[in-house]
Amino acid sequence: MSKPFDAADQSAINTIRLLAVDATSKANSGHPGMPMGMAPVAHVLWSRHLKHSPSNPHWTDRDRFILSAGHGSMLIYSLLHLHGYGLSLDEIKNFRQWGSKTPGHPEYGHTVGVETTTGPLGQGIATAVGFAMGERILAANFGNDLINHKTWVIASDGDLEEGVSHEAASLAGHLKLANLKVIYDDNHISIEGDTNLAFSEDVLKRFEAYGWHTLRVTDANDLDALDKAFTEASAETTRPTIIAVRSHIGYGSPLQDNAKVHGSALSAENVQKTKEFFKWPQEPTFYIPEDAKARCLESVEKGKKVEAEWNAKRDAYAKTNPDKFKQFNQALNKELPADLDKKLPVFAADEKGLATRQASGKVLNVIAKEVPFFLGGSADLAGSNDTLIDKGGDFAADNYTGKIFHFGIREHGMAAALNGMALHGGTIAFGGTFLMFNDYMKPAYRLAHLMGIQSIFVFTHDSIGQGEDGPTHQPVETLAAMRATPNGCVLRPADANETAYAWLIAMQRKNAPTALVLSRQAVPTFDRTKMSAASGTLKGAYTLSEAQGGKPQVILIGTGSEVQLAVKAQELLAQEGIAARVVSAPSLELFASQPAAYQEEVLPSSIKARVVVEAAASFGWHRWAGDKGKFVTLDRFGASAPGGVALKNLGFTAENVVAAAKESLKG
Repeated sequence: MSKPFDAADQSAINTIRLLAVDATSKANSGHPGMPMGMAPVAHVLWSRHLKHSPSNPHWTDRDRFILSAGHGSMLIYSLLHLHGYGLSLDEIKNFRQWGSKTPGHPEYGHTVGVETTTGPLGQGIATAVGFAMGERILAANFGNDLINHKTWVIASDGDLEEGVSHEAASLAGHLKLANLKVIYDDNHISIEGDTNLAFSEDVLKRFEAYGWHTLRVTDANDLDALDKAFTEASAETTRPTIIAVRSHIGYGSPLQDNAKVHGSALSAENVQKTKEFFKWPQEPTFYIPEDAKARCLESVEKGKKVEAEWNAKRDAYAKTNPDKFKQFNQALNKELPADLDKKLPVFAADEKGLATRQASGKVLNVIAKEVPFFLGGSADLAGSNDTLIDKGGDFAADNYTGKIFHFGIREHGMAAALNGMALHGGTIAFGGTFLMFNDYMKPAYRLAHLMGIQSIFVFTHDSIGQGEDGPTHQPVETLAAMRATPNGCVLRPADANETAYAWLIAMQRKNAPTALVLSRQAVPTFDRTKMSAASGTLKGAYTLSEAQGGKPQVILIGTGSEVQLAVKAQELLAQEGIAARVVSAPSLELFASQPAAYQEEVLPSSIKARVVVEAAASFGWHRWAGDKGKFVTLDRFGASAPGGVALKNLGFTAENVVAAAKESLKG
């Protein structure tokens, strides 16, 4: 039986509350209400149930804590400071200020102890599903003695209203991710007022329908009830758990249960009254009682003890299972075979060729044989995306060793789960869908870039070559938006061999996401004995086919399935005595990162005549086309027709590229 809670526990809880009050007041910005209401929940969890080691925040078998309600960031910052994670009081005082470790919403990689960036509501709980999947994968492959931890989440009404939470919770229930524990801050308040204005569903019945274990605590200040609920949640081993906790936003302030305390600092008068309610000294601000500090810092020694016990298990495992332990460390460190590039398939020249999605399927299957911790799937489009891993087995509730994910028709949930697995560690995971549906997953896609994590996104059916499905399924503006996302690498390979190198790039980008953009229709496999090696893909853009005589008058720049048009146009121009260089540019981001000398080598500034060929919007291409450049692009929506017909009728022909080249030369 747990030891009784005492005055030191209550002191710690009130310290969390008042640190939130003082920090938001000093910044005159922030969300004090949620930390004030949920402080008891956080204290009971962190002091009694969360398996963590503050002196080693990156310990492998720690529980993960995710504050999905990221607007209440002072809750986690107070916990990190009080529990000895090294977040200084000065950083707390510098809340939301330039250069501080305490930004408005928690950011992964910026503040030690923050497991994932949470800002857009719903992302935390959805990403947590990926964390839980990552833990189950490692446990299934290496045993529960080595890996056995939980992912705890605090989520708000806003998190549960956002659509991605429905996708994620449904998937978690289906997969029976019993290591996932969600605490729902049921405070009945959103920005506009009472949640009844727009939200009246029975949340626990909803989660019960998903297959979750559901619990309720009627008073967030009832520490014994919280302790009991967390104990019961921890003991649940067959399904994920959600605990609805009735809290009071802004507890103890004159604005308790008022929407005004959600997103604004308390006034000076209300700060004074709040401190009076808690019998707290008005000065100094950011006051931390000694008993509160001592109680929270007990986590440090407890953490060292539990970590030492795990270290002993790890060392014993290493002795009795040396080969498996080596694989375990390779997975955690994402160690790729040194000769992976040499293991990739080489595709013979073929005029008919392959769709790059088909080439991708062949390449990823070779990678799967060479890299045990490589796995992935699609949002119910495996056959179309060519993302099936041969003999990989289905990842399911009764088979966490399966390598094939079936995310269902949940693009947004899929992207968030990929992020969670990348953050958890131990896997390199990919997810596939049609390029058009990048819009469905944009928040999670963006966060992968913001966090700098190795999520791999496979997008197929990348243009109007998609064909008969029509403009609703034909991406036009999507590539431009993706290329505008910082830290990204969008790869649109021109043939099968470029596709192989695109996958190599994705595997090697350990601290950044990658998007592979692939064709539905077949494209020629270029004869590399007559053209440059496909390894040029590694630099983002390269001279695929040099002009006759080596002195080009015009440069034809293409990506993906349109590079073949540039090659044909080069031949037609040569017949008229016009020397053209063909540049394949699978990744503008990679090319932009190359030294200026290499960029000048591929696109000499002395050659003003240039043509961009891509079945997508021209936006973003002007940097490379220059002032005199012409565009064979698509600044309109597509049309429903067979892919080849749509491409031809919308101007994607070698003859149109030739005409554009001549126009550019005139300029």
